[in-house]
Order: sequence, then structure tokens, then C-alpha cells
Amino acid sequence: MVSNNIEALLKRYENGETSLKEEQQLKKYFSQETVAPHLEMYKPMFAYFLANQQEHFTKQLPIKTKTAFNYKWLAVAAVVVLTLGYYMKTPVVASYNEYAYGTYDNPEDALNEVTKSLNMISNHFNKGVSTVGYLNEVNKGTATLGYLNEIENTTGIIFKNHQ
Repeated sequence: MVSNNIEALLKRYENGETSLKEEQQLKKYFSQETVAPHLEMYKPMFAYFLANQQEHFTKQLPIKTKTAFNYKWLAVAAVVVLTLGYYMKTPVVASYNEYAYGTYDNPEDALNEVTKSLNMISNHFNKGVSTVGYLNEVNKGTATLGYLNEIENTTGIIFKNHQ
């Protein structure tokens, strides 16, 4: 009779339909010395569950608190950026609108403006080229070193023949 009840509980346990009280009955039954021979295979499983239930974790876990991001300062920074953008935009737009179309009513004014711009570019370009003029001297020095390498090769050949 007890065996039939245990078998019915086992079927319900395998289907996941048992309550905690019924599982305790199964653990109690399989912790006994004598178990029905055809149910002997369940004994190690329930013995493991009983032993596992007795275990307790006692080690201290270090708990790190997560630092919360302060969104208030993000909002303040956004307001500052928007305010600066608004105040910086106004003069730039005004000066840009003067030359937005790139045309002049008077062709002589346009020629004078282009000439002035090209002169400025030419002056800056010439200044940059003059500072790089020393590279020609470096090239002459490397050419001289090339001649010295040739002399060294020939002296090496001569001295090898005499040894």
C-alpha cells in the first residue's frame, strides 16, 4: 500500500506536480534502510537532496556598491553647451551671411579680393618653403656620404687582395 502511494508520488514528482510536503514524504521514505527493490534506483538521488539540503554557504561575499551616475551634472553640462552654442552662433552667422553667395556687384572689388587672398597664400607658402631650404644641404651631405661608401668599398677590395 505504501509502495503504491510512493510510486504515485514519484510519477507526480517526475511530472513536476508535487507539493513541498509530498517531496518531503519522498525524501523521508528514501532515507530509510529498507526501500522496495524496484525503487532502489531513486534512493541515491533523494539521499543527495537530503545531504544538499543540510549544506549552508558561510563564506562572506564582498559586495561592491555600484556608483550611481549623477545625471544632474549631465543636465547642467547640456544647458551650458546649449547656451554657449546659442551665443557663439549669432556673430558667426552674421559674418557668414555677408559672403554666403560669393559674388560681388563690382568686378573690380572681386578681382581685388581674389588678388589679396592669393597674395596672402603666396606669402605663407614662400615662408614655408624658405624654412625647408636646409633640406637641400642635407641632400648634398647624403650624396657625399655615398661617395665615402664607394671609397670604403674600394679600399676593402684592395686590402683583401694584399692579405
